[in-house]
Amino acid sequence: MSDIDISQTISKLREMAAAAGGQDVSKADTGNSSDFGALLKSAIENVNDIQQQAGKLSDSFEKGDPQTNLTEVMVALQKAKISFQAMVEVRNKLVGAYQDIMNMQV
Repeated sequence: MSDIDISQTISKLREMAAAAGGQDVSKADTGNSSDFGALLKSAIENVNDIQQQAGKLSDSFEKGDPQTNLTEVMVALQKAKISFQAMVEVRNKLVGAYQDIMNMQV
C-alpha cells in the first residue's frame, strides 16, 4: 500500500465524515496534509462527534421529546454506523500496511 493510497483513503473518509456531519466538503478542515497523525486524529474525532450526536438524538426520542422525530433519529444512526464502518476499514488497511512493512526483509 502506497502513501497515495493511504492519503486517498483518508481523504475519502474525511469527505464522508464531513457529509455525514452536514458540513460542506470544501470547508472541511484538512490541516497539514503531511501530518498524518493530525489527519487521522481529526477523522476519528469527526466520527466520534457523529456518533455522539446520534446518541443524543436517540436518547431524546426514547425519553419522548415531541420535537425529535423517528426519521431524524434513524438517519443520524445510519450516518454514525456508516462513518464508523468507514473508520474501521481505514484502520484495517493501516494495520495491513503496517504488517506488510514489518514482514519486509531488509
